[in-house]
Amino acid sequence: MNEKRFAKQLLEKLKEHGVCFETVLADAQYNSSKVREDVKRFGAEPVIPYRRSSKVKNGLKVGKDFVTRGVMRLVKLFRKRVSVERLFGRAKEWLLLNHLRVRGLEQVFIHVCLSFSAMFTVALTAVMQHRSSQIRCMKHYVT
Repeated sequence: MNEKRFAKQLLEKLKEHGVCFETVLADAQYNSSKVREDVKRFGAEPVIPYRRSSKVKNGLKVGKDFVTRGVMRLVKLFRKRVSVERLFGRAKEWLLLNHLRVRGLEQVFIHVCLSFSAMFTVALTAVMQHRSSQIRCMKHYVT
């Protein structure tokens, strides 16, 4: 199923758990008037790129070259999303989330939770050892 069908439910869950947010960063896959309206109903600003073919002027757009264009304030906000993508990329590479050896939703969920716990433990250990340059160095602590 398309992920944007669950955007409103996700926002509702965040509010239920007391998470406050002023902006919602999402990739172009979430580009729809319904998602944008839902985000605004929660009092937040949608930072979602429009399709390249969109006639919206000054709207946030990502080109074929992956360069983000539009109002500089929105471009800077959208660039923060890249850090999340890097986290997922590292998780897939270093924690073997690309090649799972378990089957079933429950087993995959447990594996992912343990993997991210390990990643956060490494970051916390680096901070506690005053080695902030090694916060993202899974290999340093594993080898």
